[in-house]
Amino acid sequence: MLEGVKVIDFSHYLPGPFASLRLADLGAEVVKIEPPTGDKMRELADECIFAANNAGKQSIALNLKLEEDVRIAKSLIKEADVIIESFRPGVMKRLGLGYDEISQINPAIIYCSISGYGQNSPASLLGSHDLNYMALTGVLAQLKDSQGRPVHPTITMADFIGSLHAVEQMIAALYARERTGKGRYLDLSLVDGLLSLMTNHFVQEHKTKSKNGIQLLAGIIVSYHLYETKDGRYVSLAALEPNFWKNFCSAVGHPEWCEHHISPANDDNVIFREIKQLFQSKTLEQWAEFSMQIDCCLTPVFETDEAKILFSSERYRKMIHIEEDRIEVATCYDRELLKKRSHAPKINEHKQDFIYSIGE
Repeated sequence: MLEGVKVIDFSHYLPGPFASLRLADLGAEVVKIEPPTGDKMRELADECIFAANNAGKQSIALNLKLEEDVRIAKSLIKEADVIIESFRPGVMKRLGLGYDEISQINPAIIYCSISGYGQNSPASLLGSHDLNYMALTGVLAQLKDSQGRPVHPTITMADFIGSLHAVEQMIAALYARERTGKGRYLDLSLVDGLLSLMTNHFVQEHKTKSKNGIQLLAGIIVSYHLYETKDGRYVSLAALEPNFWKNFCSAVGHPEWCEHHISPANDDNVIFREIKQLFQSKTLEQWAEFSMQIDCCLTPVFETDEAKILFSSERYRKMIHIEEDRIEVATCYDRELLKKRSHAPKINEHKQDFIYSIGE
């Protein structure tokens, strides 16, 4: 869909690279500009994170403090459609690669700056990471244990939601350019993405003072709850609608539970205690088999390795592709992904190709 679109990606770590990965999967040509020492993400987790987010791209190493390398970058930008950068505000301008200067040599450029707090907020120049953004926006407060303590997440939600937000804005800007011929500057904040995720919570709190969203979804009723199984695993029951709850109750031989659809999920409720005992009478595997036979919104809580096996099989939409020791996770449904995506590039792997093409 984005064949013919050329993206120059100056970003490091996660939000920018995941955004350009999504653009690459849609057909765009992505050139990754790295410092001579490489993207910092290459150093983490045996390069697994780098490989996951930079497949299908080309790498050019440039020292942007050198005038000659800045000139090479500008030569590439002249032919580009999109720029992505994730330096702290003001860095690209100091390097001579800010939007005002770049728009003079390529007025049609879509220039996307991804930062934590935006280019002009009181916190713009402060360092932060995903945990900080989740904490500040109220998202972390939605993930609490039974004692009301926030749970430390193992997924970087701000990075990934911010990436989706950036891709949405860049594609919209490309569409607008088709109609107007004009490029534009996009100031993308990771905080913005999380705040938009909290829309329901903010509106509800403003009107009702409830801080934790829709209470029926908070694990306080028997039909929408996480239950432990015989082998110490968990299943998620989300039978909110009466028909799904009825299906569940009938299938497990307890039609008398039907009238207790929204009864409280606490140990003062005898129905809740009975349901807990029921789930603890079978293993996760047994409940997983049950969930495929009975239409009641029941699913096992899978670990990463189990989800990988499920979604790399032919049983479901194949979003995970595995070939021997190679694994690729699609950003959109594409059964030909392994054929289309190349491995993440080595540092500076493609510089000579581009130097030749721009006549150096």
